[in-house]
Amino acid sequence: MKQTIALGLLLTFLSPSLAAADDWPTYMHDNARSGVSGETLKLPLQLEWDYSTPLPPQPAWPDSAKWDGWSKTYNLKTRQVFDRVYHVAVGDGAVYFGSSSSDQVYCLDAATGKKRWSFFTEGPVRLAPMLHDGRVYFGSDDGYVYCVEAADGKLVWKHRPGPHPRRIPGNGRVISVWPVRGSLVLQDGLLHGAAGMFPSEQVYVFALDPATGEEAWKTPQSDLPVQGYLLASSTRLYTPSGRNNPIVFDRGNGKRLRVVEGQGGTYALLTGNQIVFGPGKTGELGLVEGDQQDQLAQFAGNHMIVTPSMSYLHTDTHLSGLDRPQYLAHSRVRKALMGEHRGHRDALKKLGADGDKAEIKKHKAEMARNSTRLQEVAEDLKKCILYNQPCGQSLSLILAGDMLFAGGTGEVAAYGGDNGKQLWKHKVDGNVYGLAVAGGRLFVSTDTGRIYCFQTAQ
Repeated sequence: MKQTIALGLLLTFLSPSLAAADDWPTYMHDNARSGVSGETLKLPLQLEWDYSTPLPPQPAWPDSAKWDGWSKTYNLKTRQVFDRVYHVAVGDGAVYFGSSSSDQVYCLDAATGKKRWSFFTEGPVRLAPMLHDGRVYFGSDDGYVYCVEAADGKLVWKHRPGPHPRRIPGNGRVISVWPVRGSLVLQDGLLHGAAGMFPSEQVYVFALDPATGEEAWKTPQSDLPVQGYLLASSTRLYTPSGRNNPIVFDRGNGKRLRVVEGQGGTYALLTGNQIVFGPGKTGELGLVEGDQQDQLAQFAGNHMIVTPSMSYLHTDTHLSGLDRPQYLAHSRVRKALMGEHRGHRDALKKLGADGDKAEIKKHKAEMARNSTRLQEVAEDLKKCILYNQPCGQSLSLILAGDMLFAGGTGEVAAYGGDNGKQLWKHKVDGNVYGLAVAGGRLFVSTDTGRIYCFQTAQ
């Protein structure tokens, strides 16, 4: 049974040990895609440099239709937004990003924005690189996983997870039958990823030795693609499936465990072994916990940031924050009451109209008491919401120290994490789908192909 709730959950942060604490070594900072950095930036920020690529991104998929006539659902969200901008990884004074237009991975100097080197593949690079121990790892639509030196871009190794180098027309380009559209995550000494978007040709989820590219395990599947940023916990690997729902694998041996329930989408984050993902058709984040398949909760929103003391929900128009510990306590009570309510309802159905009158009366009385208690808990949950402030930037959200940064159309803004009030804003060119904080700088990526770097004003 789903529960539709406002927001809130606990994030058990992963420590992937990919780079120093002030780096941003992979998309959304870590293998949980938390979007949280421990750095604090002092406002106001000023533009330090901006880098304009020769060509803007060429996303694999267009926007969604405006409405679904079958279900009469309007203002549909685009569920495949993983390659709208050139998402960056930042480490050791350098900025790295892949290009879906020029089929390259670039390295820029983080202080100046000057190009240091670039590396060509034979297909679009749609996902951000991953940094570890002086090397850069990434996949391409040409069907290969690459490892290059971070210092100069020299190739260390490349590996083709698919069975054949065959190429076909796809998404307006010539690509592999098994493009590497599942981003790379490094956890406990293994490099995980996925290749393939045509289930009829098999899709491969794999783990490689990061030093050599040799396969540790590989799992084929023939029903769902893999497209977007993979997530890794201590025991599980989660693969987004474009407009479909994420698939859960045992990270140790690659065994497929289940497909979770939800509305689909490529946005996701982890809280331990719980996954939050969306945005569904209309801006919905679903929560599936532990070893469950069905959703525990739904959240009306586009993005979520979670810390031990606060939870933040980002919608099309607002930014909300709440007292996480209290909200979780009330949520557990609500879950138990909902379970009892379902039990009494099922018992009444089983008894039927001609069942034992005393039993029917007892179950109805318990349902009435549960309904009253659920209303009380709903009021308790509302009291946990500390603020709900207008926010005009709905496309991306991260947390750096005690400050939230939100990206929107033509601008990026900072908000106080404690009260949700806007503290700073700056205009940019394009839609801001990419944000990162590292080395005392804010990096902003837009769908025009530009990357902006902001630093504290001198």
